[in-house]
Amino acid sequence: AVLTILGIRGAWLPSQVTAALCASFTQSQAVPSRPGAVPVLSGPCAQPPFIPPQGTRDHHPAQMTLLGRLLGTVVSCFKRHGAAAIDTPVMELREMLMEKYGDNSKLIYELQDQGGELLALRYDLTVPFARYLAMNKITNIKRYHIAKVYRRDSPAMTRGRYREFYQCDFDIAGQFDPMIPDAECLKIVHEILSELQIGDFLIKVNDRRILNGMFAICGIPESKLVTMCSTLDKLDKMPWEEVRSEMVGEKGLSPEAVDRVGEYVQLHGGMDLIEQLLQDPKLSQNKMAKEGLEDMKLLFEYLTLFGITGKVSFDLSLARGLDYYTGVIYEAVLLQQQNNHGEESVGVGSVAGGGRYDGLVGMFDPKGRKVPCVGVSIGIERIFSILEHRMKASREKVRTTETQVMVATPQKHLLSARLKLISELWDAGIKAEMMYRKDPKLLKQLQYCEDTGIPLVAIIGEEELKDGVVKLRDVATREEVNIPREELAAEIRRRLEP
Repeated sequence: AVLTILGIRGAWLPSQVTAALCASFTQSQAVPSRPGAVPVLSGPCAQPPFIPPQGTRDHHPAQMTLLGRLLGTVVSCFKRHGAAAIDTPVMELREMLMEKYGDNSKLIYELQDQGGELLALRYDLTVPFARYLAMNKITNIKRYHIAKVYRRDSPAMTRGRYREFYQCDFDIAGQFDPMIPDAECLKIVHEILSELQIGDFLIKVNDRRILNGMFAICGIPESKLVTMCSTLDKLDKMPWEEVRSEMVGEKGLSPEAVDRVGEYVQLHGGMDLIEQLLQDPKLSQNKMAKEGLEDMKLLFEYLTLFGITGKVSFDLSLARGLDYYTGVIYEAVLLQQQNNHGEESVGVGSVAGGGRYDGLVGMFDPKGRKVPCVGVSIGIERIFSILEHRMKASREKVRTTETQVMVATPQKHLLSARLKLISELWDAGIKAEMMYRKDPKLLKQLQYCEDTGIPLVAIIGEEELKDGVVKLRDVATREEVNIPREELAAEIRRRLEP
């Protein structure tokens, strides 16, 4: 086709020349794409790139099984704490999402005009939750929400960072006594990470009021507070010297003020540090910081009662770059084990985060009525990447179905017997399969069970039909026993009870 377009008769040319012309023409017809992307070709020789977009992935059955287990653990914990599930649209009005995420607003996926509505894909589940509360005039709810969100970020798929990914959120909305709901959110993070056994972890906590008070006494202008939080949030990815350089060079802050901030943000500890800062001659004089420190002290008292302070650190470098946080903020990170030189553990990635956002609902209420909220989001993709890597390393074989029994026949012309028996099992609530062949060989049916992990085989042949029984075979032990047909479902349940 290329040669026809070029006006050349292919029969006159050697095959190598034909291939070269085809390749050259295809390259010339390539559609420009983003840097690093797979070229999208439009020429006649082009092969369409049937791959998912950058930062997204397909999930195979084994991966979905693993993801299902992971989500099951998370949902079980949320339900244990009394949360109810909700759902919201995957797209929202663009105006509603903008200017809620600080510097991260540029990562929102905007959609083309659809009949007069300017829409965008949701960036997280928190802002839609606040809109949901305001729209429905809800002032008290404990909810969880598990759904996909979208960010135009630079993907790092090997580290579990995608453009399309699941978030698992737990939030408590309502007017309650200080720090009780906040402490429960931290307890939930501790429970989930402990149950998943993904390695040692640390939950860092701070308070936006302490941060803002600290910035104020260090001489940071109020107009720079939001951008300061976004910059400070990079401390988990780059050293203080680089963060300091950005604050001075890009944000236009004075080196003296930034150095004063540097003295505070390198502090971390527990109740001792809180007491120390309450005595700090400058910080204790700032009303906002003092309120935050007193609440932090109360929070640690509750965490002590929960027995989890050994995994929690008050860390003044924690900022959380989102605009809507107003009080306590927290983030859980996985830690590398100490190396042979006995050096301190190092964080290898955030796996949960959240905080208090008392003003967000009021932004969507016509009368500005506020509903205090606090919540946490579990970084399910990051955790999934760790578990997936562990599964591959151990070469663990994952069952992708829950089939309890295979209905098999040993002779020909017994399809009707199989269909009748499997229907009886399905009606009795048994998870059963059969091969889609009229006369499959028994060996193939048994091999299928071994390959897919089906534990039992119900064999029905001419002899069994005559005697009114079914031969039940244990795939692992290969033991066989005749079971009266009317008792088969009960026997399968009895054998497979946990």
